[in-house]
Amino acid sequence: MERLTCGVIGGLAATLALAVAGPALAQVDLSGTWTNLIHEDGQPYRIGGPNIGDYTGHPLNEAGRARANTWSASRETVPEFQCIPHPATYWQNAGNVRIFPVVDDVTKGVVALHMEIHFFRSARDIWLDGRPRPPADARHTWSGFSTGEWKGNMLTMTTTHLKEGRVSRNGIEHSDRAVLVEHIFRHRDHLTWVSVIQDPVYFEEPVIKTRTYFLNLGLQLAPYPCVAAVEIDRPEGAIPHWLPGQNASLFDWAKRWGVPVEAAMGGARTLLPEFRKEIGRASGQ
Repeated sequence: MERLTCGVIGGLAATLALAVAGPALAQVDLSGTWTNLIHEDGQPYRIGGPNIGDYTGHPLNEAGRARANTWSASRETVPEFQCIPHPATYWQNAGNVRIFPVVDDVTKGVVALHMEIHFFRSARDIWLDGRPRPPADARHTWSGFSTGEWKGNMLTMTTTHLKEGRVSRNGIEHSDRAVLVEHIFRHRDHLTWVSVIQDPVYFEEPVIKTRTYFLNLGLQLAPYPCVAAVEIDRPEGAIPHWLPGQNASLFDWAKRWGVPVEAAMGGARTLLPEFRKEIGRASGQ
């Protein structure tokens, strides 16, 4: 009887150890509707929008900076731009999100996570079934093609085949060669969502942002219809923009707050603490 009891206990212990180590128990249920907090970056940046010419915190290269400098806020009034959804790279700034599993009818396994956001009710599918990525020249969309992989209790998502789209609402954008890598952690009723944008066309190094969500059981995502309209009468085909060197407001923000223009224009070196000392030496301080 003693040997039998020890054998049963040993077998249960081994089974439990395997179960804990296996991927099934490592996966965390992300189902639910989550409210997007605005702790990161603050209310003015996330709601009102960043200032023109404020590229701080973004490792722009010369091409990315030149593109941002041509941007005009009036572009958003053009009918062709009014109903463009946020790309997957900007989802973390686009409001509340709903997540639910897509289950295979036969195996009952989770093959994907379906995600929807409030803004324009955009949707993404994060494929978990190991399907291959489309060819490089396949169609690019706002949501792109996303695959997911569980690493312990962290979901890592990789998205390719994205259209070019905004990174910040003041002209900072990524190209259609961008790759988005996201990491999601769940801490009880909170999600930490880390996004890493890798774009060799417009950035010197990856753009990293974090966002926080909390589970909101009473939240519903309302419809988000969009009907384009002519807000400002313009000649057909006219798109508001600034030619190089003609954006008169480009340095207003930096001058108002005493920020060195070189720092305001972004770049990888401006993100480091050493850059403050470098600027101080250049100004004689």
